[in-house]
Amino acid sequence: MNISKIRIQSLTFLSLAFLVLTSSGMPLKMSKEDMIRYTPAWEGERFPSGRPKVSDSVIERMKQVDIEAAWVVLRNEGYDYQFEEGWEHVHPGEILCGRAMTVMYMPLRKELNTVTNEIGKEEGRIGGQVSWPIDMLQKGDVYVADVYKRVEGGPIIGASLGTTIFAKSGNGVLFNGMARDLEQLEKIEGFNGFVRGWNPGFYWASMIMGINIPINIGNVAVMPGDVILGKRGGVIVIPSHLAEKVVKTAEVIRLRDAFGFERLKASVYTPGQIDDRWTDEIEKDFSQWLREHMDDLTVPKDQIQELLKERTW
Repeated sequence: MNISKIRIQSLTFLSLAFLVLTSSGMPLKMSKEDMIRYTPAWEGERFPSGRPKVSDSVIERMKQVDIEAAWVVLRNEGYDYQFEEGWEHVHPGEILCGRAMTVMYMPLRKELNTVTNEIGKEEGRIGGQVSWPIDMLQKGDVYVADVYKRVEGGPIIGASLGTTIFAKSGNGVLFNGMARDLEQLEKIEGFNGFVRGWNPGFYWASMIMGINIPINIGNVAVMPGDVILGKRGGVIVIPSHLAEKVVKTAEVIRLRDAFGFERLKASVYTPGQIDDRWTDEIEKDFSQWLREHMDDLTVPKDQIQELLKERTW
């Protein structure tokens, strides 16, 4: 990609962010109308704020999806900048998956921070700014925050807030920034955090400038309601309207791989036959294999039955 195109895309995203911040009259939220306008392809259920609400069943199935399979689907749909690497994990090897609730932090600036606190008071928000997003979490949410990789004065959670986050959401966090209290966070079973690093200091050098607005996590633009999938290899951000397609495509890939590996081990087919476009004979064999094994496979039985209905072999 040439430099001019990158600059155009960057300016477009900055313009979008500016519109979001100014259209609601305050820096803390998007209006419901704006949320719907900026997620036009989502046709499913929404939270009262307008944030897309991908179903719990899709979220649960997403946990089985490989990052690579999700990346291919998104790339084919024209989403080229959805993956980000370079994370440290609270529980390495465990999965982070859920709907994004986004927060934008910025370096502390006195008069802006004063106004934000005044707005928070007017809206009846309780406690310091770091607690505001946590109070808004819903079950299944992933707290996604851009803390611009701030180190000194940067950690926005430690053990206490991590415990509260898990109690509210039953999930974890994705922070483009630091966290503290790793040893205590590790004791929260089921909580996972993908962060840029660890620092023993506490939060003081930042301020909140937006909740549930578009933010960036490294090279990825994140919209409220996007599905976050974090695994050992990194984090991929899946637009809400593509979540079910990613899951279904990945499930088909997983089934075909399982069938192919089993037939290769039994020397029924050669690697060339499996790696190439399958013949009608192999496709028929695959359909029969699905019928015989649907109770034992990792893909839900009703999804396999739906797949079989769509097949002509």
